[in-house]
Amino acid sequence: MHHTVQLTDSVHWIGVNDRKTHLFENLWPLENGIAYNSYLIDDDHVAVIDTVDHGSSEEYIDKIKSIIGHERKVDYLIINHMEPDHSGAIRALVKEYPDIRIVGNLKTFKIVSAYYGLEENQHEVKKDEELNLGHHRLQFIMTPWVHWPETMMTYDQSDKILFSGDAFGSFGSLDGGIFDDEINFEFYESEMRRYFSNIVGKYSNMVQKAFKKLEGTDIKMVAATHGPIWREDPQKVLSLYDRWSRYETEKGVVVIFGSMYGNTEKMADYIARKLAEEGIKNIRVRDASKTHLSHLINDVWRFRGVILGSSAYNSGLLPTMEHFTTNMEHIGAKNHYLGLFGSYSWNGGGVKKLKEFAENVDWEMVAEPVETKGIPGEDAFRQCGQMARSMAQRLKESE
Repeated sequence: MHHTVQLTDSVHWIGVNDRKTHLFENLWPLENGIAYNSYLIDDDHVAVIDTVDHGSSEEYIDKIKSIIGHERKVDYLIINHMEPDHSGAIRALVKEYPDIRIVGNLKTFKIVSAYYGLEENQHEVKKDEELNLGHHRLQFIMTPWVHWPETMMTYDQSDKILFSGDAFGSFGSLDGGIFDDEINFEFYESEMRRYFSNIVGKYSNMVQKAFKKLEGTDIKMVAATHGPIWREDPQKVLSLYDRWSRYETEKGVVVIFGSMYGNTEKMADYIARKLAEEGIKNIRVRDASKTHLSHLINDVWRFRGVILGSSAYNSGLLPTMEHFTTNMEHIGAKNHYLGLFGSYSWNGGGVKKLKEFAENVDWEMVAEPVETKGIPGEDAFRQCGQMARSMAQRLKESE
């Protein structure tokens, strides 16, 4: 028996869980797995919305047949997003149903051709165009760069379901609970923010444009291509994505450091202690040499305060800190308070590079950078304490 789940009498989840892949996009760790969500609408005309990764094609086709039987055909494949974790089963679907009509926008078909060499049975849709399946009337909302140029959303006007593609998605497999009222959201909130900040965050302005296009839409359910389906409280996931894409953060501080011999780490620990003494409760201290970049980005997206430290390495940053700062500049996060510190042995360079980072990201500096030679002494710790106090004060003022 193949596991499918009904969203409504005629709309089905036919997705799969992936607990084997180590790195999403061969970059981001999947410690808790991931779900690839696909949906089937069983109407006068049968429509599938997005597919799954290629490794699950056989199971996927079997799930479809368990719903519509072996005699009926799939009439439409609606592609909201062409990334291979959602388009990987297209060839298998076309092979099984050779007359299937592929529904997408102009940019969709350019990637369909490039990835799979498929040129026939294409049905191009434009913004707000509709497709009538019988009872279900589907409307197409163009949301480019959330987070690829071809991305769009499909809105079921009959059941008020928003099939949102990667928008409103999350890392994490669906461990029994498929819907938001079946899960403990504490697990998914961090994974959802990590997914947003790593995958979608660079395109936050485009997320806000997508929200503009959704204004006035009566959304009773949000069905993304990753993570839980939101049927009880769809406004919750919408509001989180709205807040994150506005760069709204929590009162708290992440201290991220790179330290070769422990001197910079001592400064990080001292700063964290002084933050706690100033009443800051949300504090995370992260070693950039041990903590994966995706978790560092997630912490930055969560907390308003960011304090960065690095030892000097060949007159520059420790490579792990250089990797982090380069990526943060690329992603373009906004609205943070910043502190900088570091140490060196025979020549500086680490703090100098952190200052260059500060100029490029244009975050508000709360204190002068602290730099020490060798083991930090009383004066260095005094300056670190002042930085912590200034950060705490700025956070309190911003409440």
